[in-house]
Amino acid sequence: MQNGDSSYKHDDAGSPAKPDVGEVKPSDYLRAVKANLRSGKQKEAFVLLQQAAVRFPNEPLILSYYGCFQALVDKKYRSGVETCKKAITMLRQKGVFEEELLYPVFYLNLGRAYLSAGKKPDAIEAFTRGLKYDNSNSELRRELRRLGIRKTPPVPFLDRSNPVNKYIGLILRATTKNSGKANRQRASE
Repeated sequence: MQNGDSSYKHDDAGSPAKPDVGEVKPSDYLRAVKANLRSGKQKEAFVLLQQAAVRFPNEPLILSYYGCFQALVDKKYRSGVETCKKAITMLRQKGVFEEELLYPVFYLNLGRAYLSAGKKPDAIEAFTRGLKYDNSNSELRRELRRLGIRKTPPVPFLDRSNPVNKYIGLILRATTKNSGKANRQRASE
């Protein structure tokens, strides 16, 4: 190491120590949480979220994930749901520039907290509200599909099994399927 290198501090013996590490940010915690989740370490991820929530009590994204994990991992359902709701309220109050992009994540976490508490109708409502902000969000759609949520029947005041709904639904699906093929053929020409 050359003497002119100022990126390292030296200890009293003159040997290089680690470079200065900047302050830990909420995003650093979230990256570590996601890494633990990819490795299947839910409890370790929850411990990191607990630390982050203590360190950044006014950070809505941290609180949203923390609330979700309170319900999923710690089985504190009521507290988890309330923490997720508090995070949504905080996000609205902060008026964050990207808030529209964050709402789907917040409602996904709230919905998962509701699901772990056994409140399926509330979870469905949360997932649906998240889709209002991002209709193409794959995780929200996956959760709703997993719950078996189906589209509204063509004639909503009739029962789903009514022959009128059944046949109109079949016709609509066939029409949609055929129009998709026609669009793809036109695009390839």
